[in-house]
Amino acid sequence: MPHAVENASDLVDELLALRKDIIEQAVPMLAGLAGAGQMVEEKRAGLENLCHYLALRHHDLRPLQRKLMWRGLSSLGRLESRVLPTIDAVLAALAAIRGTDPAFPPPSEERFFRGENLLRQAADELFGPPRVHRRGRIMVTLPSEAAAQPDFVLDLAKRGMDVARINCAHDDERAWAEMARHVRAASAALDRRLTILMDIAGPKIRTEAVAGEKGARLKAGDLLRLVAKGAPYVTPEAAFCAAVSLPEIVTRLSVGDRIRYDDGKLEGVVESVSEGEALVRVGRTKTGGAKLKPEKGLNLPDTALGLSPLTAKDHSDLATIIGQADMLGYSFVSRADDIDLLEEALAEFPPREHALGLIAKIEQPQAVTSLPALIARAAARGRPFGVMIARGDLAAEIGFERVAEMQEEILWICEAAFVPTVWATQVLEDLVKTGLPSRGEMTDAAMAARAECVMLNKGPAVSEAVTLLDSLLARMDAHIFKKTPTLRALKSW
Repeated sequence: MPHAVENASDLVDELLALRKDIIEQAVPMLAGLAGAGQMVEEKRAGLENLCHYLALRHHDLRPLQRKLMWRGLSSLGRLESRVLPTIDAVLAALAAIRGTDPAFPPPSEERFFRGENLLRQAADELFGPPRVHRRGRIMVTLPSEAAAQPDFVLDLAKRGMDVARINCAHDDERAWAEMARHVRAASAALDRRLTILMDIAGPKIRTEAVAGEKGARLKAGDLLRLVAKGAPYVTPEAAFCAAVSLPEIVTRLSVGDRIRYDDGKLEGVVESVSEGEALVRVGRTKTGGAKLKPEKGLNLPDTALGLSPLTAKDHSDLATIIGQADMLGYSFVSRADDIDLLEEALAEFPPREHALGLIAKIEQPQAVTSLPALIARAAARGRPFGVMIARGDLAAEIGFERVAEMQEEILWICEAAFVPTVWATQVLEDLVKTGLPSRGEMTDAAMAARAECVMLNKGPAVSEAVTLLDSLLARMDAHIFKKTPTLRALKSW
């Protein structure tokens, strides 16, 4: 017994030192993020816990975790929404082992779960209340045809859609208004609140007109010419050519910059640049090569583009969005100042009865590194706020091999700040497009249950995907909450 007490004393000293270091690091961090501005207490509490979490994660906790685990104590592995309460609870348990008073009062149940409850409240405010049988919401991107098909929208809602997404990169104001009208009608018919997210397009970088032999595919070693203006053309050395939606990107490319096309189906490196054009040497493509088509995305992870996330089109679209939407999806946001840019644009319109929610789409490396600052700036502005993990563009920007770990880190950061998340891009994509899911995407969809909302894209079988996801999310709620397994009774054995 004396040996156990001695070991407990060593652990107490280690945890007290960790706690002290966390608080010392968090104070200037919080001052830098929150500044001197006023914000509601709940949002400041989220920022403070986020700073504690960031300070904690500057340490390698693995040796300490193993010491705690075999003593039956918390391993600190699931404390995102409650950093100091978890440490204080462990210190109280160790004090009981030693037979001494704890250095800090043990947290009450209310204090221990406060962050978790504030996150739930933030999700309710942003997305609307969840269904009775599941915590996560289902967001569905409406296709163009939905503008003329109220029964289709109603069917989606009956199957489990909670949030309708309208992508303002497509269609027009009249179609968006019709889609929104159908969503409101479905909400009234079902006596259940459905919310609407409208995405502003932002500076989409896409191919436009293309040139090349019909049916030919780009393969490793081929040259692709990008032109800033004028009609695309081919030459014996470069048999593929594309104009681009934003001509200035061509002029900002440098030799050695990487380019990814169509969500990473092709990757190349800029080999040479000249007046108004660039030659890209293809390094790798999907098996069989990649067809060059108009309206396909381009990602430039190494190029400083200096583009505003708010375009002239976005400014003109805001009037419709403010009148129709519950939430605005902000594409290509990457810096805290981008939040201010949007707020200045929204301030030009009369205030709404209910605040327009804001969802920042995290799809660029700078947005990842700026995430705490983005959260802080949004908290200072006070409107309902969430984060979308836009895995398609994010993977094309940071590389497919890193997107899995990055989506986890974004989930953790947001949970620590009490910020709801949307798990997006290619969820049940095979099912949506073909009517039959793959095994891998079923697992991916199950893991999406850790987010507050899961987004399905449009496709022929999206209705069937909503039905499946509704059931899957409900079943996963019985097994896991965030990173914490919930041990319902097993009946298979």
